[in-house]
Amino acid sequence: MNSFYLWQDGDLILTCHLQPKASKDEFAGEHGEAIKIRIKAAPIEGKANAALIAFLAKQFGVSKRDIEVISGELNRHKRVKVSQPKKIPEALALETDV
Repeated sequence: MNSFYLWQDGDLILTCHLQPKASKDEFAGEHGEAIKIRIKAAPIEGKANAALIAFLAKQFGVSKRDIEVISGELNRHKRVKVSQPKKIPEALALETDV
């Protein structure tokens, strides 16, 4: 089992390591105990967080309001909650609790 995610009552908690100012938005494998996510946006005025939320919402088939940064708002290392994901991105190969 991967250590970067946890299921909690149908919600998915992801531990992420963010790499801002990347060439494209993508999952980039594991980074220690986190999933590395590359985001094009710069870490200025919350732009990287907004881009992360939009990217994850698209990947998991939910609306942006269903994504919440739980911790690490101003840090590269973040915990993010995905409420009731509709789909699981192939790149993550997560085991579902359903």
